[in-house]
Amino acid sequence: MISNPTYTEFFNIVKASIQDGTFAKLTLTKTIGRPELQNIYVRTAVENGVLKLSIIHKIYKEGLQEIEKIVELDAMETELVPYINNPFMWVLLFTTEADITMKLNKKRIPNITEQPPTFKHPDAVLEEFRSDN
Repeated sequence: MISNPTYTEFFNIVKASIQDGTFAKLTLTKTIGRPELQNIYVRTAVENGVLKLSIIHKIYKEGLQEIEKIVELDAMETELVPYINNPFMWVLLFTTEADITMKLNKKRIPNITEQPPTFKHPDAVLEEFRSDN
């Protein structure tokens, strides 16, 4: 699926939360039907002193399987957009300032909403990386 301006706006918010140190985690959820891929979780990771993203695919096939992929920050949107609308309808960004959700409605039109934060502390890897640099 081709990205649209709302997706880009949302992923820019995610990148900003990583840059300002408020990012806690990102989750793709609310599937259509019963696909094997049930969730995708994104957290920060450090590889060779470089801040990157850990993308974990949770797959339920003869039990739970987790497949992790480490990607550059700039690759986040490219990696995740193909999963939006197939099979995921919601993308949730948890930060220390707000929970920001991008939901697709029945017509598959994305909408971004904001609620009070669930997390009081940012992603531990991100916090440690920022304190070291």
